[in-house]
Amino acid sequence: MDQQTARFRFYEELNDFLRPEQKKRTFSYRFTGTPSIKDAIEAVGVPHTEVDLILVNGQSVDFGYRLQDGDRVSVYPVFESLDITPAVRLRPAPLRRTAFILDTQLGKLARRLRMLGFDTLYRNDYKDAEIIRTAQEERRIILTRDVDLLKNKSVTHGYWVRSASPEKQVGEVLRRLDLYGQITPFSRCLVCNGLVVGVDKAAVEDRLPPRTRRYFETFYACQACGKVYWEGSHYRRMKDQVERIRRNAHDDR
Repeated sequence: MDQQTARFRFYEELNDFLRPEQKKRTFSYRFTGTPSIKDAIEAVGVPHTEVDLILVNGQSVDFGYRLQDGDRVSVYPVFESLDITPAVRLRPAPLRRTAFILDTQLGKLARRLRMLGFDTLYRNDYKDAEIIRTAQEERRIILTRDVDLLKNKSVTHGYWVRSASPEKQVGEVLRRLDLYGQITPFSRCLVCNGLVVGVDKAAVEDRLPPRTRRYFETFYACQACGKVYWEGSHYRRMKDQVERIRRNAHDDR
């Protein structure tokens, strides 16, 4: 079968997935038959979850479009704040209830997202199939360091975390999904992700260390696992961390 050629250009952060000679420029993509545009994009290395708009010869198409010889393809990332109607969006409407499920490489990020109040599922023994199934059933955004996980056709909402540093990862996710306005610090349990509420001291007194019982009067507990929290030195360190994250948001803007 004769080989055919299309011309591709990827925009903004989609360039993170490309080889150096493909970044921020138009390049040739050679193929045989009539592959779907989704297959072609992922063959280049870009997960479909990162894409929100595809123009072929200036016309918006969906992932089912069959690539033709001579096509000129422009591929754009997910638009968080721009209305691209009536162009063809490539996924359901954005998940307004922001909830995450993280792969096994992102345990420290999971703890930070919970500290900021985001509904975040994480286990260090998750299998890919379980992550995908849970994301579908509970309408969660997958956060991962594994690009191949996002190429699964069943994944509709996901993000490849670029940074390897937990401190940088949390800022990256908040910026990418524009979540700074949704921060509600200390409303989630750092251990199990359950909701944390205020409780009477008498209700948890038997679970407190002696010095804590003596010096503190205000307490909170997880409604799911029962873990008790109070505003000690660890809380002050986390509060400083939250303020640092918010300052970074201001600097970014």
